[in-house]
Amino acid sequence: MPGNKSYHIEYFTSVIEEDIPTLPKTLKASIKKGIEECLTVDPIGFGKPLRYSLKGHRRLRVGDYRIVYRIDAKKFIVVIIVIKHRKEVYE
Repeated sequence: MPGNKSYHIEYFTSVIEEDIPTLPKTLKASIKKGIEECLTVDPIGFGKPLRYSLKGHRRLRVGDYRIVYRIDAKKFIVVIIVIKHRKEVYE
């Protein structure tokens, strides 16, 4: 990672209004920790690239949940697109 710059996290409105409120309480802390400790530090190293219709996006696994995001490397921004259970996230 160039320098020691951390990434800024941004969320789609649908993530804030729909995804986060429906997360199980027990997992909210783990997901928040995953975002803060992994995606702000090294979103490329921690995330796995996605294929097909989600090409250009990456995902971070937290238990049975997936955080799907895009990276703007020039601006050091990670945009979180969706946070859902693995059964639903790729639909």
